[in-house]
Amino acid sequence: MSDAAVKRQTAKGSGNEAGSMLHDALVLFIITLLAGVILGFIYQITKNPIALQEEKKKTESCKEVFVDAVSFEECPEFDLEEASKHFAQAGYGAQSMTDVVRAAKGADGENIGYVLTITTSEGYGGDIVFTMGIRLDGTLNGISLLSISETPGLGMKAEEVLKPQFADKNAAQFEYTKSGAVSDSQIDAISGATITTNAITNGVNAGLEYFRTVLKEGQGNE
Repeated sequence: MSDAAVKRQTAKGSGNEAGSMLHDALVLFIITLLAGVILGFIYQITKNPIALQEEKKKTESCKEVFVDAVSFEECPEFDLEEASKHFAQAGYGAQSMTDVVRAAKGADGENIGYVLTITTSEGYGGDIVFTMGIRLDGTLNGISLLSISETPGLGMKAEEVLKPQFADKNAAQFEYTKSGAVSDSQIDAISGATITTNAITNGVNAGLEYFRTVLKEGQGNE
């Protein structure tokens, strides 16, 4: 084969290779474009139901910790960033507020307390998220666990062991004990899961401190 023929064959092969690459790139682009359109379409369809479901879950958790409230209104003056700073300054750097504070309203429309959503990063298996309802006199109605990923059989007992102990208690601060609670401010630790107990107790204490120094003070100035 002559040099010219070789060159023509090489050029033809290069052209076929370039054409193949262009074809593959075009196919990949079309697939990516279609996938993006489909995902966007699915998102548009599902975002409202998901948002409604999340809002329903929040309302149910609020109702659980404030059964006598008829409605819950977001506090417009609440600032999530300022709340995080306040927690850190108060010594609760592992705790944070992950949702707005809601004012619990009675049948007459008057404010009867607040619902706080607290996240504590001190859990054994990760973050623990819960709501807590606090009456204006500082009484803790109780807590509602929203998310907890602790060791099955130990940390997961928080639902049945810890939750009841926080209900209807008026204490400035709680502490956990391994020898049996002898006062309203003491919480019996879950056997074998003191890390979980400590995390939730600190989260509750952070919420109570925020109520006393921010929410209650603001209520008194109205």
